[in-house]
Amino acid sequence: MSNKRIDEPTGVETVGHEWDGIEELNNPLPRWWLISFYLTIVFAIGYMVVYPAWPLLSKGTEGMWGWSSRGQLAKELDDAQTGRAATLAALAQTPIEQLPANPDLMRKAIAGGKAAFRVNCVQCHGSGAAGGIGYPNLNDDDWLWGGNLKEIETTLVHGIRQPGNDQTRTSLMPNFGKDGILTAAQISEVADYVLSLSGKAPMNANGKLAYEANCVACHGADAKGLRQFGAPNLSDAIWLYGGSKDQVVGSITKAHAGVMPAWGGKLDPVTIKMLAAYVHSLGGGEDFAEAPTNPAAGTTGNAKP
Repeated sequence: MSNKRIDEPTGVETVGHEWDGIEELNNPLPRWWLISFYLTIVFAIGYMVVYPAWPLLSKGTEGMWGWSSRGQLAKELDDAQTGRAATLAALAQTPIEQLPANPDLMRKAIAGGKAAFRVNCVQCHGSGAAGGIGYPNLNDDDWLWGGNLKEIETTLVHGIRQPGNDQTRTSLMPNFGKDGILTAAQISEVADYVLSLSGKAPMNANGKLAYEANCVACHGADAKGLRQFGAPNLSDAIWLYGGSKDQVVGSITKAHAGVMPAWGGKLDPVTIKMLAAYVHSLGGGEDFAEAPTNPAAGTTGNAKP
């Protein structure tokens, strides 16, 4: 600092130090810069007074306005919940059979069901609801127990083979091989016959006879399934546990008996109603129809083995 001097070309004093012959002039800071700097100091002080700013031992300062990002989030959530309350109340009061008559409410139910599906159902049915081996594809029109809104809701509420639920959906496919009902050769012939119904194998006469003796009671003479038994349609080339010869033989030999949770004890009725609306909207949902007088002789629906 003892090397300060007046720079002759500019007439400005230097700051007194140099690097490799380069010296710095001691010019004052621009006035606009100083004013901006002082304003930021004033703003910072005001911000610390008005808003939470300083961390303390147990909590931070709250500020004169009492604002916090957590409080703002809570308010926004309360506002959103208030906005949803009317929709949820309308859904709670509307029987699911009447939802299609109110397109706006149906649209909102589908949107809510889509969100609930992502939380509760994608683990088994996949993000696109296409399912996989042992998990039904919810996009097609293949249903074991029916695909209208009420039937889907019933399946969601009571589940499939849910222990402890007296109203759960239950189908009893015999273990034809494991229990010795049919021989391995007969099971192979029945598998060939079943596969022939969807054009995947040549017709097997012996398999047809074995089918008529053992399978007609549940799957029907036309093999299109009977929903009152949860028996799948065997003629549509849609398979829950795979449609190869070995996979069909495996299903006949030892029944799979998959389990779907009963969501009635885990989700509230409105959420279940919204889930039913969303699943129904995926492409395979059915309209309501009067049940036939004699279910065994009436229309048989598609189903997945």
